[in-house]
Amino acid sequence: MAAQPEGTPIWADAMFTDLEAAKTFYGEVLGWTFAESSAEFGNYTQAHRNGKAVAAVVPPMPGQDAEPQSAWCLYFSSPDVTATAEKIKDSGGTVLMEPMAVADFGSMCLARDPAGIVFGIWQPGTHKGFELEGEPGAYAWAEVFTREPETSDAFLTSVFGYNAKRMTDDQVDYKVFDLGGEMPVIGRMTMTPEDFPAEVPSYIQVYFAVDDCDAAVATAEKLGGRKVFGPMGSPFGRFASIVDPQGAAFAVIDLKTTEGEMPAFV
Repeated sequence: MAAQPEGTPIWADAMFTDLEAAKTFYGEVLGWTFAESSAEFGNYTQAHRNGKAVAAVVPPMPGQDAEPQSAWCLYFSSPDVTATAEKIKDSGGTVLMEPMAVADFGSMCLARDPAGIVFGIWQPGTHKGFELEGEPGAYAWAEVFTREPETSDAFLTSVFGYNAKRMTDDQVDYKVFDLGGEMPVIGRMTMTPEDFPAEVPSYIQVYFAVDDCDAAVATAEKLGGRKVFGPMGSPFGRFASIVDPQGAAFAVIDLKTTEGEMPAFV
């Protein structure tokens, strides 16, 4: 596998207080199976779809003072995690966990942009990232939801060298970012007070592909999840936003069921 360009979404994981409950939920909703937990690495547990690694779940680290809020974390590829961490600091971000090696799997750090969005950086070693993308049960897309779009836009382009294109719809402040190719790698949506309560912080929403969006939402609700938005048709696919029973937000999208014309970006 060729190395992913810096700034490409490469991996996603989430921390759950009840790991077994999380495995049951995502196993039912996304069709995941799970590898054995690695005690050496804090019971980090990879999720698979059709035998390929698609994400991971992990319990809180021992000794944490407070119960952490479950949340999905998106990791961006880097050829040099230490250099990327310095760019994050120079661009006004905060490094929450300094670069560290994870055996021979790779090296990582955790960071926060100036608008408060938490994300990860992954420099691959033997673990190259997603083994499956854009298929049911696998990563499909991600969007930065921010209350400070100008701040987040400047940060993303400074750290990763993205090109930005704005949707030509005056009703929605939405951009996509690319790395010089035709295909965008991530989107950015402005959070408005009308649509997002003040207590909801800026975040990155990870989309996982599904065969049937409506069925995935129904399964999530049956298992204690909460639908936040959708299901809704779009030119990109039929999608919905969900909060799982432990509070982690994510989205599901049926990429094959599209509706309407593709919007223009400039």
